[in-house]
Amino acid sequence: MNILNKLKIKKADAQPKAEAAHGKEEADVKVHGAPHKSMLLIRQPWITERAGDIMTQGKYIFIIDKDANKSEVKKAVESIYKVKVEDVNVINMKGKTRRLGRSLGRTSASKKAIVTLKQGHKIETI
Repeated sequence: MNILNKLKIKKADAQPKAEAAHGKEEADVKVHGAPHKSMLLIRQPWITERAGDIMTQGKYIFIIDKDANKSEVKKAVESIYKVKVEDVNVINMKGKTRRLGRSLGRTSASKKAIVTLKQGHKIETI
């Protein structure tokens, strides 16, 4: 029984910390093991030769969630990378047909966002 009481005490201590972290609106905060909403909107940066060329103009390309809109993407990039966003353009990419022997398949569709940052801001991690 003593062991069970220690586990109950540990659980009770862990709950106030999670509740205190829940009030913050930072992208790095995890509540109950789930990532923050802004981390879910932006899946990954899109790194290609063309994307590298337009980075010199202050534009960055990200793969985003299919249900995300421009204002959500703007808030997510600003909160994750701590930069100011000037403009967001969104592109729906259709899935491509692929073939493996006789069977046909299709890659999944996705959504891409081109984010333009304000003068003087840049993302170093990409």
